[in-house]
Amino acid sequence: MTDIKEIPMPTGLRPPGPLAQVSEFAFPLDLARFSLQWPRLITAPRGDGRPIFLLPGYGASERSMIPLQRFLERLNYDASDWNLGTNTGAVNRYIAHFGEVAEARFSENGGQPFTLIGWSLGGVIAREAARLFPEMVREVITMGTPIIGGPKYTAVGARYARSASIELDEFEREVHERNSIGFKQPLTVIYSNRDGIVGPDIAKDIYNPQARNIRVDGGHLGLGFNPKVWRIIADTLAGKA
Repeated sequence: MTDIKEIPMPTGLRPPGPLAQVSEFAFPLDLARFSLQWPRLITAPRGDGRPIFLLPGYGASERSMIPLQRFLERLNYDASDWNLGTNTGAVNRYIAHFGEVAEARFSENGGQPFTLIGWSLGGVIAREAARLFPEMVREVITMGTPIIGGPKYTAVGARYARSASIELDEFEREVHERNSIGFKQPLTVIYSNRDGIVGPDIAKDIYNPQARNIRVDGGHLGLGFNPKVWRIIADTLAGKA
């Protein structure tokens, strides 16, 4: 774990506007457009067999990560889900439980560290795991993750606050303090300017100097199925990004 950085808490942020949120309903059109981009995956580099955990977003089950998991398996990676079912948003509980799951697999595979790939809130859990379990986490990749402010500036912030019984302003300060404790593992941050749930201003990393912030096109709901995202992930894992 690294020292706390003196980074001022960002201000002037807002959740995605109504038009951006409505654009998420174009998800079926995104899927149709993605079909034209599949050829870019044919030349994706083969992997080295490393273990990978896939962490779903808020309200999503492990099934949401299956397409990406199958793609990574075809590239020769040992990809698996997080074994914790649907992500209901209980971040602290999930971090503790995921630590147990990861430790068991870490022991089984001879102490080989994992790459963590998290979609949306799954990326928050991946980042926390990198901080808390540095010996077990090799690399982190996030997709549309609310890094700055936690849920406060997302389209589902109010709903999340009610379900988790939190006060958003206080939680924002806690998230900033957590983020200010950086980590040293390689970090790739994928975000979209068209994201109607987690806007681009809060999905970029400003805390870790090694972070690569990479912009893609498409909505939040399509990030896990986006061929460009998959290619970025494949190139990153193979060290070709």
